[in-house]
Amino acid sequence: MKNGIVRKPQGDPCVFVIFGGTGDLMQKKLLPSLFRMAQHGLLPRNSQVLGVARDRSLDDHKFRAWAAKALTELGLTPHDPVWCDTCLHYQAADPARPEDFDALAKRIAALEGKRAGKGNRVLYLALPPLAFEPVIQNLGKAGLNKSGGWTRLVVEKPFGHDLESAQRLNAIVHTHFDESQVYRIDHYLGKETVQNLLAFRFGNALFESAWNRDHIKSVQISVAEQTSIGTRAGYYENTGALRDMVQNHLTQLLTLTAMEVPAAFAADSIRFEKVKVLRSVAPIKREAIVFGQYSPGRVERKKLPGYLQEPGVVPRSRTETFVAMRLEIQNWRWQGVPFYLRTGKSMPRRSTRIVIDFRKPPVALFRTVGRRPHRNILAINLQPDQGFDLTFEVKSPGDRFTLQTERMQFRYPAITDSLWDGYETLLMEIVRGDQTLFVHADETEASWRLYAPLLRRRSMPYPYAAGSWGPEAANKLMEATGGEWTT
Repeated sequence: MKNGIVRKPQGDPCVFVIFGGTGDLMQKKLLPSLFRMAQHGLLPRNSQVLGVARDRSLDDHKFRAWAAKALTELGLTPHDPVWCDTCLHYQAADPARPEDFDALAKRIAALEGKRAGKGNRVLYLALPPLAFEPVIQNLGKAGLNKSGGWTRLVVEKPFGHDLESAQRLNAIVHTHFDESQVYRIDHYLGKETVQNLLAFRFGNALFESAWNRDHIKSVQISVAEQTSIGTRAGYYENTGALRDMVQNHLTQLLTLTAMEVPAAFAADSIRFEKVKVLRSVAPIKREAIVFGQYSPGRVERKKLPGYLQEPGVVPRSRTETFVAMRLEIQNWRWQGVPFYLRTGKSMPRRSTRIVIDFRKPPVALFRTVGRRPHRNILAINLQPDQGFDLTFEVKSPGDRFTLQTERMQFRYPAITDSLWDGYETLLMEIVRGDQTLFVHADETEASWRLYAPLLRRRSMPYPYAAGSWGPEAANKLMEATGGEWTT
């Protein structure tokens, strides 16, 4: 019989202060995650949620009605007895009005005094990046960066627009908050399979001993999105796939895949090894990167427009919706092993996976038995079907000695009926005060430093049909080293 995930609440009661309290992230991710945590008894008792937004027409009653509607639309039951809807509150605040933050400070103090206990607070910036700086400045000026308990600042990605803006934002954050208070969130790090990558690598001598240039031919990290940009041109035109996906999500997966064994399973040790990986990546050559932009096509027989036909996109825009690149990590473990990163929108299906392509056996023992052995391939699937696949060679049944490829497979649904969303995991870690699954200031700057030259010299993107796996130039990038993309 499969078991649900068993976890116990950890951490002290607190006030979740969510800026962008009526936005998409709150509606689709944070609110349902808090609801499910409450259902499973994982929210510390007496914790409160305070939504903060510009809208001055809302009050606590209207905000609770909005939240109930949002939960109902997601198929949840907002009046579940374990869900305390009276623990939801609302406060209007405009980043352009510092006086609003003085009123906010009084409201938070009142909630902490009456219900949430010791003055513990989570300040969650579920906001557009341009709002980060004024909100952080106002939080500091209003004294909301300190309390009688603990205060933790949560910042969504993207953290900065380039190296200079990331450095500036870090400087502003550190003016008002200590790095130990800061939780830069990347929801990919909350996924069960991403965390399990550490257990898989370092908890199994069989794989850790083969996790190097002697045994591995190449590594692929792909994040394919089936969706197009839709109505998000205002955001995407100023971002593109390199900023939106590569600099954060794919780079985090790269560092976890390539890092050395940390000294301890602790935030500082793991972050240190991740930064070492980024600092070991050689400058990316222009011929080792391909930019693409989707053109009209079909996904699952549905006709889709091209990027240039999307509402709000600038005519003849050069914004990339696809990136493929080859990286070289110049250290003892990975010298000579190419790492391939790929991401794109309007692709045939949604898929996030890490593919480890092992080298072929070094002897020609089987050259007379029909075919030579195929390489072993380990696929780590992050979404939508979280788990692992490993191919291996066996003798085909029958009298004649021939080889065939078989697969061992593990899927999380085989052992559990419930799998946490990344946000639920990360929210619990914030309450616990564990920064292991969050991004350090040094990581953000090292990542931007790696990609900054590419931002300055982006070429015209190659077109690719919506519903395809990207432009042909991406295949040629892989073929240059004798490989092919695994889909």
